Amino acid sequence: MKSEVRLAYSGGQVTCRKRGAPAPRRAGVRTACLLAVLCCASLAVAAPRSFAATPAAIDEPPATGPRDAQRAASPSARPGAPTPPASTTAPGRSRPIRGKVTLAIEGVGDELAQAARANLELQNYLDRELTGRQLRGMVARGEQQIRLGLEPYGYYAAQAKGSRVREGDGWRVTFKVDPGPPARVRNSSVAVLGAATELKAVRDALQAFAPRRGQPIDHAIYEASKARVSTALQTTGFFDATLERHRVEVTRGAGTADIDVAWNSGERYRLGATNLSKVQFPPEFLAGYLPWESDAFYTVDDLLLLQQRLIDADYFGLVSVQPNVAGRRDGRVPVEVLLTPAKRTIYSAGAYASTDSGPGGRLGIQRRWINDRGHKWGAEVEYSTRLQAASTSYRIPQPGVRNRYYDFAAGYRDETTDTSRSTLKRLSASEVLDRWHGYQRTLGLRLLNGSFDIADEQRSSKLLYAEGSLARTRADDPLFPAKGVAVNYVLRLAAPGLLSDSSLAQVRGDARWVQPAGRGSRVLLRASLGALEASNFDALPPELRFFAGGDRSVRGFDYQAIGERNSTGGVIGGRNLVVASAEYEHYFLANWGAAVFVDAGDAFSSELNANVGAGIGLRWKSPVGVVRVDFAVPVTTDLEDSGLRFHIVIGPDL
Repeated sequence: MKSEVRLAYSGGQVTCRKRGAPAPRRAGVRTACLLAVLCCASLAVAAPRSFAATPAAIDEPPATGPRDAQRAASPSARPGAPTPPASTTAPGRSRPIRGKVTLAIEGVGDELAQAARANLELQNYLDRELTGRQLRGMVARGEQQIRLGLEPYGYYAAQAKGSRVREGDGWRVTFKVDPGPPARVRNSSVAVLGAATELKAVRDALQAFAPRRGQPIDHAIYEASKARVSTALQTTGFFDATLERHRVEVTRGAGTADIDVAWNSGERYRLGATNLSKVQFPPEFLAGYLPWESDAFYTVDDLLLLQQRLIDADYFGLVSVQPNVAGRRDGRVPVEVLLTPAKRTIYSAGAYASTDSGPGGRLGIQRRWINDRGHKWGAEVEYSTRLQAASTSYRIPQPGVRNRYYDFAAGYRDETTDTSRSTLKRLSASEVLDRWHGYQRTLGLRLLNGSFDIADEQRSSKLLYAEGSLARTRADDPLFPAKGVAVNYVLRLAAPGLLSDSSLAQVRGDARWVQPAGRGSRVLLRASLGALEASNFDALPPELRFFAGGDRSVRGFDYQAIGERNSTGGVIGGRNLVVASAEYEHYFLANWGAAVFVDAGDAFSSELNANVGAGIGLRWKSPVGVVRVDFAVPVTTDLEDSGLRFHIVIGPDL
């Protein structure tokens, strides 16, 4: 008959018996210790010397290592884990170690060393008194605890050897760890059953599932991939999706792992009734902001778009859009929209400084809504040493699936530069479509009327032109982006005789890029291209001609100092524009940095002659945007005026 020896620990008593034998009497502590020693000896004799490659089925990752709350728990807190006795020593037992215990993990990198420490019982007793016997036990148990701690990272063949040596008044405990090769994925079956596989978000999550075949089995990556698929199902309306299989089978001897995961997507829900807060507008007006048609399938993107539209409307101080998932029924999910009105009238005042326009300030007033149809009104006055301007505007919103608004504006502008002075009155009417193929689209008519002096030439002009523009900005931070891009394209057309002193066909494109370039560093690129045709170039006011030079153009040159010249040598602007800039920034403190840059460009009518400027600058991240203080000199130019120039600009990069 085959003999089997079992060691059981229960209620402070240790029992040792053969299979089939009657249960013995409970023994005292000394007898229990003797039995434990005999049992261990029996097990050591009976234990096999080699192990077969036995599969271990794991439905969830082992609760070891620092990757989840369970792994962060002390081993001594787990059921069945040995708890060291108090540090008080009974007569005849080993005395407490009063010195500090220092712990070192060798042979693995920081991440695995952290996982090993988190799973060590000894880690929780480094600052407590321990007896020599307790320390020896913790070191011995620590070898197995480290092996378990590395399993969630895919290391199922790890080995650890602990040692302890005297170090002053305390002990230094060292575990030398050999993680061995990680187990790698041999087979991977990941699937979603049902209609959800037709959706791109779900397909993308399945295709990105990791670890892939041949990669190490890392349980944190595996769990993150499962969560990504589950999130894709939830955010596209499959609220009843269930995880039918989720199994990782590791074969220790072969060092392989098999993944088998499957979801049943269930029914896809549609968007149900939208419950709006009672605010200053009637429900039918607010319903126009819903970006979906009736009977549309649920997607979280539609809810986010609704929230963004209500925020952009600038009527509300608080906007919250939430699906009532618990209240779903009959295949529909209600949507709860919580709104609180914002302050109705806003007064604004601000100061600025720019080497192009000089120091100045602005005063403004805005009425966020003037009736229950959401109409807006605003006015602004601006004054600086080189610019005096006043304007007023009226906006009529037209919310809907294609969200748009109509702007009507009137203004006066008196501007002086180093090359010109203009006094112009303007009227404009435009339609703005928030989202048109990923851009904000503006179509409108503008009327300019006034006089200007340019290069000692006095002119008057009247011009009615149509204008269309496309603008888009993508950035990870609106004030200080580490990565982003902004583009703006403008087309202007005018016909002679139609309230215009000249025909006009003008196109312009501006682009700015920001890219990270290592820790604390960025690369900023900028480019502008433009061209125009006009039957009477001299009748065009300065703002419709092309110039280069200045803070946001070619640094090292004065504002609008680059352009075609007349017979007297005065700058009159050009029909074409080419500008490019490259800049490298590095922040040596959290909010302070330095920059080097080179700019080049020209505004010309016949021949391109690039003007190049270069310099260095100081950067400060202020609450209102980056403050840029630059010092630049011309490097290549045909202009006689040259020397060091100072530039200052405040505002966002894009």
